[in-house]
Amino acid sequence: MTPRNELNPCLPTPCRRNRRSGTCLLPRPGDPAATWARIIERVCLPRRLAGSLGAARGRGVERALAGQSVLIAAVCVAVDAAAMAMGGLPLRSPVGAALLVLVVLVDAALVLPVRLAGWVALAHAVVRVGVTAAVWGVVSLHGTGGGPVSVGDRQVGFLIAGYRAGAWLRRWPAALSLGALVAGAAISRCFGADPEPLPVLVAVAANAVLPWLVGRYTTARRAHVDELRHRRESVAAAVARDRTVIARDLHDVISHHVSAIGVHAGAARLGLDARDGAGGPVARSLSAVEVASRAAMADLRTMLDVLHGNSDGAGQPGLANLDELVAATPVRLTVHGGARRLPGAVDVALYRVAQEMLTNALRHGDGTVPDLEIRYGADTVSLVARNGIGPAARLAGTGRGLAGVRTRAAMFDGTVSFGPDATGRRWETAVTVPTGED
Repeated sequence: MTPRNELNPCLPTPCRRNRRSGTCLLPRPGDPAATWARIIERVCLPRRLAGSLGAARGRGVERALAGQSVLIAAVCVAVDAAAMAMGGLPLRSPVGAALLVLVVLVDAALVLPVRLAGWVALAHAVVRVGVTAAVWGVVSLHGTGGGPVSVGDRQVGFLIAGYRAGAWLRRWPAALSLGALVAGAAISRCFGADPEPLPVLVAVAANAVLPWLVGRYTTARRAHVDELRHRRESVAAAVARDRTVIARDLHDVISHHVSAIGVHAGAARLGLDARDGAGGPVARSLSAVEVASRAAMADLRTMLDVLHGNSDGAGQPGLANLDELVAATPVRLTVHGGARRLPGAVDVALYRVAQEMLTNALRHGDGTVPDLEIRYGADTVSLVARNGIGPAARLAGTGRGLAGVRTRAAMFDGTVSFGPDATGRRWETAVTVPTGED
């Protein structure tokens, strides 16, 4: 038999080999190895294909980011070159051409990997100071200087370098890069006669600190969004696990017992003596138990489908199915107003509320037939149940049924009232829910 990996069946497994020739023998039909091979073919190959698609998608994203980096660097090169030309720098001179080459090189360095963002920021700071000093020196030698030189302040690549350093570097590398950018912006602004502190501070804040802070904010926001996404996925996974556990318990425990109740009730009804009569009270009670058990099994199957994610709950019962509920439970049903189609969620909630009302009437009533009224208003639907108060109603209970009724009504901004009526001999529960129709 071919060995298999119990923890990960998708790992390669050795095959059976011929002892004499050493060749790999193909599994025969019916051989456990053949069964395991089919499992690998059906389960593992889709996983490997999904992994290949994920890797290809990741490579596509990397190529897109690289293309965007090249585009950003190209725009920075074009804008900074145009800014230097409009700033009056003679580009045809050796000095002007050398400065232009330096600016183009540091702007082109923006396509380098993000792990080198600190060195790129340092290069931009040095070139910024060098360009400003060289231009100021050239202008001073020709006798036209004397004021602050502003050519260096027009470097767009300097701003992008500050953003990259703030966005991609961690703590100390990011702080050192900020220091280099601040020094470069401040020194380049200080060239000229009597630089004032306020313009220097404004230039440093606008050209170095602000892009760096925007980068840090972008990274922090991205991390926060990723954390929220991770939490949402974790919560969704936990909910899915809980739904699976609940569905398994419902199927293994409750469904088994309800099915057993229905089978035994049917067997008891068929086994009644002729003297009891097919239409006697015992037979009618057993028939009601059978009908109720079948309805409960249908509801359980619907709930299991919803818990397993195989249904959206569209097949759940509504007020139109109250006749089936009344057939299994002795009750006087009265409908006021014209019945109409209700929104699915409202319809299901009202059915569950009516079901809980009748259950409470049977458990805590005095044995008399309860009354159930449905009142269709212009934009509301009301359910009113009345039953006699039995001795068990005075006993302390869990109150989960009424709490469930309040919860279902609150989901649709409905109202709930319950308690003894004016005579004190009958219990009345009333629920009114807006239908949301104009």
